[in-house]
Amino acid sequence: MQMPIPASPATSGMPRHVAIIMDGNNRWAKRRMLPGVAGHKAGVSAVRAVIKVCAEAGVEVLTLFAFSSENWQRPADEVSALMDLFLGALRRESRKLNANGIQLRIIGDRSRFHPELQLAMQQAEAETAGNHRFVLQVAANYGGQWDIVQAAQQLAVRVQKGELQPQAITAEALQGCLSGADLPLPDLCIRTGGEHRISNFLLWQLAYAELYFSDLFWPDFKHEAMRAALADYASRQRRFGMTSEQVEGKKC
Repeated sequence: MQMPIPASPATSGMPRHVAIIMDGNNRWAKRRMLPGVAGHKAGVSAVRAVIKVCAEAGVEVLTLFAFSSENWQRPADEVSALMDLFLGALRRESRKLNANGIQLRIIGDRSRFHPELQLAMQQAEAETAGNHRFVLQVAANYGGQWDIVQAAQQLAVRVQKGELQPQAITAEALQGCLSGADLPLPDLCIRTGGEHRISNFLLWQLAYAELYFSDLFWPDFKHEAMRAALADYASRQRRFGMTSEQVEGKKC
């Protein structure tokens, strides 16, 4: 069975969808003898910078890995501080996003979050739902394995109800049940903080994405760093299993 291949990006060499693993907040804080939450707070300015660069460059979708399903294992005080920061950011930033024509979406299992935070998520999404300039997708309590499992469960329910035959379960069908299925697949995945792994992030969706790793800690990944990542992407040739000659031939 052939994996669905994402559509080619715009001819400008700009990715349609950028996904970012925002890593290094704690290490940024420790180097400055600050508590870990200070790094997370400092990272908010990097989020603003990256949104600005992507929107100006013509990127259509930006997905940020804000909180993984594994992050609950962190110290309780850090998790609590992160939840407070997330709640405050939703209330504070949603108006700014709306004013700039940015639609906010949140993917992941929300059931573990406090009801107040779940409500804030719903309100921020509803407030920005009519915007179409740019989509900001935030992954919170998200894991790529969870995403594939919940997609499989959706298909299993349809089979159980007699709405779908098992042989009709294709890669395309499963992909259609994943988070953000109506959006372009990621063209570029960036990870900051010097680590070279994708850490259970968008496992299915990143199958054909270009990977870019930066040694900068997330709070230091600002405008110029984002522009450098986009420029590096533009210099690459995406082949999707074809030869270079085939790709060049399709351009003619």
